[in-house]
Formats: sequence, structure tokens, C-alpha cells
Amino acid sequence: MSSEFRIDRRDVDFTLYDHLGLEDLLELSRYEGFDRETFQIILGQAERFAAEKLAPTTQEADEEGCRLEDGEVFMPESYEKLYREFCEMGLFAPVHNPEYGGMGLPHAIGVALIEIFIGAHPSFMFTPGLTTAAAHLIEEYGTDEDVETYCTKMYTGEWAGTMCLTEPQAGSALGELTTVARPVEGEDYFHIEGNKIFISAGDHQLTENIVHLVLARVEGDPEGTKGISLFIVPKRRIEDDGSPGDLNDVTITGIEEKMGIHASPTCSISFGDDADCRGWLVGERCKGLRYMFLMMNEARLITGLQGVAIGNAAYQNALEYAREREQGPKVTDRSEEKTSVAIIEHPDVRRNLMIMKAYGEGLRALTYNVAFISDYAYYADDEAEADRAQDMIDLLTPICKAFSSDVGFEMTELAMQVLGGYGYITEYGVEQLMRDVKIASIYEGTNGIQALDLLGRKMRQKGGALFMTWLQEITQFVMPLKEDEVFGDMATRVDEAKNALSEAALGFQAQGKEDPEYPLLHATPFLRMFGHVECARLLLQQATVARNKLSEIWEEQGVDSDDEEARQGLVDRNEEARYLANKIKTASFFIYQLLPKVNGYLTSIQSGDRSALDIAL
Repeated sequence: MSSEFRIDRRDVDFTLYDHLGLEDLLELSRYEGFDRETFQIILGQAERFAAEKLAPTTQEADEEGCRLEDGEVFMPESYEKLYREFCEMGLFAPVHNPEYGGMGLPHAIGVALIEIFIGAHPSFMFTPGLTTAAAHLIEEYGTDEDVETYCTKMYTGEWAGTMCLTEPQAGSALGELTTVARPVEGEDYFHIEGNKIFISAGDHQLTENIVHLVLARVEGDPEGTKGISLFIVPKRRIEDDGSPGDLNDVTITGIEEKMGIHASPTCSISFGDDADCRGWLVGERCKGLRYMFLMMNEARLITGLQGVAIGNAAYQNALEYAREREQGPKVTDRSEEKTSVAIIEHPDVRRNLMIMKAYGEGLRALTYNVAFISDYAYYADDEAEADRAQDMIDLLTPICKAFSSDVGFEMTELAMQVLGGYGYITEYGVEQLMRDVKIASIYEGTNGIQALDLLGRKMRQKGGALFMTWLQEITQFVMPLKEDEVFGDMATRVDEAKNALSEAALGFQAQGKEDPEYPLLHATPFLRMFGHVECARLLLQQATVARNKLSEIWEEQGVDSDDEEARQGLVDRNEEARYLANKIKTASFFIYQLLPKVNGYLTSIQSGDRSALDIAL
């Protein structure tokens, strides 16, 4: 893969500060002592590390892959130094509790950092991401002793962590798991026996211990999801002084040969082959799935962010290639010589690039916005404000996960199309990006499951109040904008798309009573509708911010806002003005070229067609 790392830092900064208003978070007591300058230093440090350390090792690590030898897993050789340097940088747990080694940064800064790191080296980031999520779960639900034992070592990267859910016979149906936990008389631990598969970063040589969070059923507890408990199962047992001791009867039985993420081991793990695997209960019995959802929901946002990071990395790759690759004359070239031009001059290539740019900036706004409001859900003093923020997180999380990962993959396809044959070969890196991003639509609940969660649970939550609140927010934004000379028509189209989404939702309510399967048949199209409308709303918000900032530049430069030629001249010579003008064009492209898909989805949903259910396959 190309070792050059590219990210649109201006768009990252615009989304954080100009669009979302990140500095407003500094009013929360949680973030006293932070300022924008500190955030920018941290983001710059991350960008340098990504460019100088992560990106140059990506192709080599992909080619080397992982191996299983004598029951131990080895990641690529370059990872040992790289992991140590990553930990030493101090950004291993950027948003987590400083008391235990985290940095305590706002969640929106956290996702920006993760986008930078994943965009540079997707496989490498599995271990840090899963470790911090597992440690946060222990911090939230574990005992004081658990927190003292594990959290600092995990938040600093000294120990790693995993989540162990999936079993061969159960897949995503977690209620069908067969891993069992047996109480041991006179002890505070249980004996764990069972098998888990598809465990990301399930074993490696990077840390001296790995802390598995394992779902299991205590003997005698209810069947199904109601009887599931959660256990801490370290690879090595913990000595009295807190150091790793003897192995804990945790056996790696295999690693998967995969389409992508070759440098991250996906393991099959057997617990208790010798009937001596010890696990310590987290919280209360039979509440394991509830506890695990904390980790899963965090992981779903980060999984969506994989789509954002890798999709945007593919766009930056394609953009650079299109600027440099000369092939064929412009269609408007009437000269005899017919000079070849950079392919970025060709309309079809420009359309592909614009699709990637519009989706990429929309997805970034989508995921960053959910991270931004999560700080209000966690730390707002006003309980009503916190509840409202949590409602929006609940509603939008399946969209972040599914829409971002699906569209991120589509962006890599378009990037490959721009590069043509060079995109299909290894040298330019796009084929690796495509391979690496595909898994994001599959794990943490396949995207079909996310769509069912949105339609079957989140749309009904609190009697539909989450969706109604979202509708009110988007209506309050677009209605005044309909009269705007520049954005009026765009606002009208976003409003119409929002109404189409509402119409589909109301139709499901009525039709589902007579035909319960029909809404489920269209859950995925409905989620795609929702993703398009939300991204359109956010991009239009960004366009209004950009217009206001452009006006400030015109005023500073003494340019008449009604003089189109003078304004264009400023855009041509001023990088910031060009970026802001492009923001408006990006919103326009999304709303006029991509948002109309919503109408197609609505037509399909309202067709009444049951052929997929009725056909004999």
C-alpha cells in the first residue's frame, strides 16, 4: 500500500469547531483546563504519528499477516516497536478516565484521532480500540478491585482486552450460546468452559496479558438472553502483586484466513479444555448482555468510523491520482493536437470524486456529531439535556454503524474505478483499503441487524419519542431556511426527504399490524433513507456555516458580496475561501445528486411487493 498518508485536516477542524462548536464543551466541568490550542496540538501529534509511523508499515504488515505457532499468535514483526511507540505517545485511551491512565478528551476529539489512526493503518487499531472499550466496561460495571487490577494497565496499553461473544452454532443469536460458567465452592471465581470464534485481536505477542470479556451462562440460569452473564477471563491469572501469573487454560485453536485486515488476528478460542479456566463475574448474574451493550455500542460507533476513515482515505488516494494521471484530451478540446489532460478534468471522473467527497464529509459529520452529543449525555448537569442527548445517540448509533460502513466500502469501489487497473493492483493501496473496510459491515451485528434494531427497537423506543424529537430538530432547522435566496431550494428538498422518511415510518406502523414481515423486509432500505436524510441535514448545516464565514472573508478583503466575479477571484486565490465555497458545492451535490435516492426507497417500500418473501428459493 502507498505509504503516503493523507487526511483532510481542514475538514476535520471545520466539522469539530465551526460546525459542531466543540469549544462549547469546555463549559462542562469535565473539560475544565482544556482549550482549542491543546486539542490542535494533540491532533497534529496524531497526524504526524500516522504519517511517519503507521502508514509506512501498512502494506508490509498486510503481506506478512499473522501466524499461530505452538498455541501462540504472532502479529507482524513491525508491530512490536510500533505498539510500544503508540503507547508511549500517550493517546492509547484518549477519551477515558485520566485517573486510570486515559487523557479525558472530548469524545469528538477522540473520534477524530481514531479516524486519523484507522485511515493510516486499519489492522493495527484493533488492539487499542478493543482494549480501551473492554477497560471502560470494567470501569463502569466491575468492582473496585476489578478497576484497580485492570483499568490502568489496559488504558495505558500494558495489557490488552477483547470481547468474546460469538460461538460457532449461535452466530449473532447470542441467546443460543453454550459457554457455561460453573461456581467453585469457597472461591470468588467460576470455571468457564466453551468456545468462541471471530475474536478480533484475540491473542498476540504485544502485551504480557490479554483480558477477555466472555459471555457465558451460569449452570441453572434461564435459557436465552435473560440468562447470560459476563466474566473477566484473563489469559494469565493475576498474582497478589497485580502481575500476570500462570496461564489460565485459555487456548487459541486457530486464526482465520480472511479477505482483509490480514495484520489483525481473528481467533478461535477454547476456554477450559483442562477444566481449569477461571472467570470472575462482572456485576450481577444474568445481566451480562446488558453490560456488554456498553462495549458493543461503543464498538458500533468505532466500526462506523472505520467506514469514514477508510472511505475518506480511499477518496484522498483517488483525488491525488486523478490530479497526476494524464490520459485523453478534454471533450471540449477542439485543437488538432488534442493534448492529454489530468483525468480529474473528465466529467465522469469528477462525478465519482464528488460522490466520494460528499459521502465522506457527510459520514464524518454524522459520526462526529454523535460523539459530540455523547459528552452531553454523560456530563451535562441538566438531566433533561442529558436524556435528550442519549435519545439521539440511541437513535443514530445503528445508522452510524451501518450507513457509514456500507458507504465507506462503496467509496473504496469508486476510488478503484478512478484508478482503473492501477486501483486493482496492490501498489496504489486501494485494493487493500477495500479489503480492510468490508468487515465493518459484518461484525458488531451485521448491517441487516442494525437496520432491524433501528426499525424494531429505536423507532419504537419511548413510544416513538426519539424519532419525533429528531423530526422536530430537522424541521426547526429547514423551515426558516426555505426562504433563503441561496439555500431555499436545498432546504425544501431536505424537508421533502424528511417527510418521505416519516411517511415510510408511518406506513410500517399500519402495514406491520397485518403483515409483520413486510416492514422487516424493508428495514435496510429504511436505514439507508435515514442515513441520506441525516447526512443531507448535516451538510446543509455546514453549508450555512461556510456561507457565513465566506461573508466575513469578503468583508475583510473588501469584496462586494454581490460582485460574483470578484468573489470568484477571491476563491481562486484564497485557500480558505476556496474550501468554504467548496463546502457549499458539496452540500449542493449531495442534496441534488444523492438525496433523491430517498424517493426511490420510498417507492420500493410503498410498492407492497412481497416477492422476496413469497418466492420459493
